[in-house]
Amino acid sequence: MIIAPRLFQRKGNAGKLSCQMSMDEQTAPRAAANSVVSAKTRRYLIGRYHEIVLKGGNRWRFVEQLKRNVRSVFADCGCGRIRSEGPRLMIEIPAAVPDALVHERAALLFGLQNFTISRPVPRELEAITREAVTAARGSRARTFRITTKRADKRFPLNSMEIDRIVGAAVAAEHGLTVDLNDPELTITIEILPDVAFVAAGKHAGAGGLPVGISGRATVLLSGGIDSPVAAYRMMRRGLQVDFVHFHSHPLVSSASREKAYDLAAHLTRYEGRSRLALVPFADVQREIVARTLRPLRVVLYRRFMLRIASAIARRSGSAALITGESLGQVASQTLTNMTVIEQAATLPMLRPLVGMDKNEIVIEARRLGTFETSILPDQDCCSLFVPAHPETNARIEAVMEAEAQFEIEAMVAATVAKTEMIELEFPQQVARAAADSR
Repeated sequence: MIIAPRLFQRKGNAGKLSCQMSMDEQTAPRAAANSVVSAKTRRYLIGRYHEIVLKGGNRWRFVEQLKRNVRSVFADCGCGRIRSEGPRLMIEIPAAVPDALVHERAALLFGLQNFTISRPVPRELEAITREAVTAARGSRARTFRITTKRADKRFPLNSMEIDRIVGAAVAAEHGLTVDLNDPELTITIEILPDVAFVAAGKHAGAGGLPVGISGRATVLLSGGIDSPVAAYRMMRRGLQVDFVHFHSHPLVSSASREKAYDLAAHLTRYEGRSRLALVPFADVQREIVARTLRPLRVVLYRRFMLRIASAIARRSGSAALITGESLGQVASQTLTNMTVIEQAATLPMLRPLVGMDKNEIVIEARRLGTFETSILPDQDCCSLFVPAHPETNARIEAVMEAEAQFEIEAMVAATVAKTEMIELEFPQQVARAAADSR
């Protein structure tokens, strides 16, 4: 089933949002300037890529994936025609969609280095100047600068000349001071072969590569601080990710399940769709506690987790597992233990945080918006049956001897069979649930 984040859970049958519209999946042909600017309310989200530009002959694959992701992130209210123009992607935005929503959604698109919400005007200095003056109206900024880029060098004025002329008009109209180094407001002007665009403010994008271009992987989502950051980092490198969370409910409360759900829902905003597997791990833990000595238990827990996660990941088409491990952070994350533990996985292991310290990870979690959820109190499976002095230098021979007591394949299969699978989707359910509440 597909469910929405709890905050927006549906309570009935909702119709489509009034702003929803069909999306043209074809690249738009160039239009004459007078037709492009015929509607004064027309706006374009102009996203600029950086790393994608370096992809040479394969660039089109990255651009097409980014287009698909644009259509996904604006699925509840639509976007118009999309076209690629040099190092930029141009998306026509319906008039019904407010700038704040465009900004919020565009910031979720990996692959964009920066973006503007721009308005088209004729390729005439008077029209450009008039729109720049309008763009600065209502701003609380005291300093500004004009930044012009000419994709079409045939325009009669160069970029510096346009900056000076338009800047003088904005300063005269609004009393702003020019600051080329650290302005409070930047007005961007782009001159293309068929039209010019003017925008107030250039916003930082998510960077990286479009989600989905690098394949699919599965994240072991603990509910703590580290694993959401690891998931984010690998999505930023183009991976579509699913999530696996191990819990010991009903031996402990369901708090860790709820945290994992909220974290997965938050991260799904960056990729549109994901799967969350909630794995009941208590029976496996009881078997290990009953048959092995205390020091090795954590290592054995982790090895069984990797076996189970590998089985679930293969079913969803994942090609790797992702963890939030950081070298030396806890007993199971010594180099020796990580080497012994990863041998139980049947998929490659990706550890994007392995060289980061805790403070660096916390800073990134705060910026990502997962920190406050991650620190909520819970009873996760890792805190259950944990020995006071776990082994930090496990030997593979001792581990194999301990595991010889278990029917490993049967335990893994039984656990996978009891796993609860949840599908998450953004933004459709969020938007429709908001419509339900009205």
